[in-house]
Amino acid sequence: MRSREDFESFIPADKDIPELTIRAILIGVFLAILLGAANAYLGLYAGMTVSAIIPGAVMALAFLRPFRGTILEVNIATMGASAGECIAAGAIFTIPALVILKVWNDINYIQTSLIALLGGILGVLWMVPLRRALVTKTELPFPEGIAVAAVLTSTVGGERISKRKEKTGIVYLLIGAILAGLYKFGESALNLFSGIFEYIGSIGKYNIGGKLREGYIYTGISTSPALLGVGWIIGFRIASYVLVGGLLGWVMITPLLVLVQGLPIPSEEYASMGPLLGGFYTIWAEQVRYIGVGAMLVGGLWAIWRIRNNLVDSVKEAVIGLKEGKAEKRKRTERDLSYKLVFVSIVLMVIPIFLLYTWLSGTIGISLVMAIVTIIFAFLASALAGYLTGLVGSSNCPISGVTVTVLLIVSLMMLCFGATGPAGMAIVVFISAVICMGGSISGDLLQAMASGRMLGATPRRLEIAMTIGVIAISAVIGLVIGVLHDAFTIGSSALPAPQAYLMASVVKSVLGGEMLWPYVLSGVILGVIMILLDVPILPIAIGIYLPFTISVPIFAGGCIRYFTDSFLKKKYGSAEEEEISDWELAIKKTELKPQEKAIRTGLLLTSGLVTGEALTGVISALLIISGTNLSLFKTPPVLPGILLWIYIAILLAYIPMREGINHYNKK
Repeated sequence: MRSREDFESFIPADKDIPELTIRAILIGVFLAILLGAANAYLGLYAGMTVSAIIPGAVMALAFLRPFRGTILEVNIATMGASAGECIAAGAIFTIPALVILKVWNDINYIQTSLIALLGGILGVLWMVPLRRALVTKTELPFPEGIAVAAVLTSTVGGERISKRKEKTGIVYLLIGAILAGLYKFGESALNLFSGIFEYIGSIGKYNIGGKLREGYIYTGISTSPALLGVGWIIGFRIASYVLVGGLLGWVMITPLLVLVQGLPIPSEEYASMGPLLGGFYTIWAEQVRYIGVGAMLVGGLWAIWRIRNNLVDSVKEAVIGLKEGKAEKRKRTERDLSYKLVFVSIVLMVIPIFLLYTWLSGTIGISLVMAIVTIIFAFLASALAGYLTGLVGSSNCPISGVTVTVLLIVSLMMLCFGATGPAGMAIVVFISAVICMGGSISGDLLQAMASGRMLGATPRRLEIAMTIGVIAISAVIGLVIGVLHDAFTIGSSALPAPQAYLMASVVKSVLGGEMLWPYVLSGVILGVIMILLDVPILPIAIGIYLPFTISVPIFAGGCIRYFTDSFLKKKYGSAEEEEISDWELAIKKTELKPQEKAIRTGLLLTSGLVTGEALTGVISALLIISGTNLSLFKTPPVLPGILLWIYIAILLAYIPMREGINHYNKK
């Protein structure tokens, strides 16, 4: 197999065409803000974000078509979309924890922007020495990078976008966005129907320890088009593991605890749900959630252990690259920012990080030590996130598991310093936020770097474009989270913020002495069992931690993907993603196979579902804050929402299969 250092890209290395242009930068900035806001909502609602690189590439292509932009300009604009999604993911996983911990009463716009800016730039800087180690020197597939390269080479077709309006597939992105947007607007703004169905019912009374206890069974579903799309993107296998976690937490463990302990009085957070459902949620939130915490901790540590050799190789590559950069002039497709500039900048980053920690916490000595720790941990998180992203893709990369691992270590360090009050908790969250954003940026940027390597992009220009995108989204991310919090309230059923609650739980438990260690230990043991069985830990752990109503539609989306792939496999052969997993195939100029056509269509349609619902969620939040009440029902019915959701699910199965069949018939 040809080495990636000798890989012949779509645009040859010896040919330099327009790439880092003003129009590409401006479009990238717009996409950074647009898709960053969309993912901020999705992450606070569902506890996960979806890579923006695919819809970003399609949207960039559409915006640059009137200017006949080059394929490398499209790739540059796509970097903005990646930056927006990454910063949004890092922010919503950590920043809301400050509100949950009562460190902040509301989202602080300026401080959030500074945290995002420092974390994002640190991630870009660490990515530079990691690029060659993880993109060029390995055989990691980088699945979404391959998908973007394949979409752009098959739609643009050459150096520039053709004047002729070819079928780029953007119509399916728009269809998905319109369907999901209209659905979400009808649900959240017009209150035409309810998007959540839940049922809890008695299954009899039993004598437990001399007391008569009532047993309950629970089920529920969120009829969210975005979650349906998430399930389709991550596939049946991972979606199944998420459902398994949900079944363990909500259908097995919580009912058993209710049977033994009885239903408690609902906590303030769930009082509006009523005594039955509210009490059930209280048991899950105050006890069962910690099992998910324990399993996530094991999952994060196990992930780091599995790539220990790659981390060592990354350190070696960084040192070697620093020396090579002075003596060797590489070809255009291998030119990064100056290694000397990068490493000097990384060292100097200690100063603004120290000043920020001091301002936010009021401590000087601890802030200095933890600023240095942040730089070191950011490298480990960036290397881990980059490797996992290359292996499973940006959408499936468990950056939250990486963050939780860092969070636990930093919390224990603060405990040793004796900083257990609000200032200590604040520093722990600040550090985790910077590291989470840095790791997220580095991982997604490496995915884009893989796409760029296939297309023939210049790494240095991509790194500059990502930095500009980081600055753009950092300026608004605090405002977006603040708007969502004011409208829906972080921690409510409308905006559960599961990842932020996880971060807050770990910090409070370690520093406040409130950790429910038996439940955490149970989660740890569960994680060990899954390791022994060679079962993915993090999807199951997140299923335990997420509301069950979220796990079900994700599984439904995975089932639709399984049905689609099975149909294509039976009719045309294998429909697996490996059909386009080779870098040579990604940039081929020949016609796509029916399976590949169907997969591209499905990716665009589901990306539209995610983007449309998320953006409409932000719009609905703005309406609520402005005092505009468009509600048509005080208590909306559930059935219309279920029927519309089923209709969208049928379309998600039908449209990709139809495209595959039509493509085959045309051949």
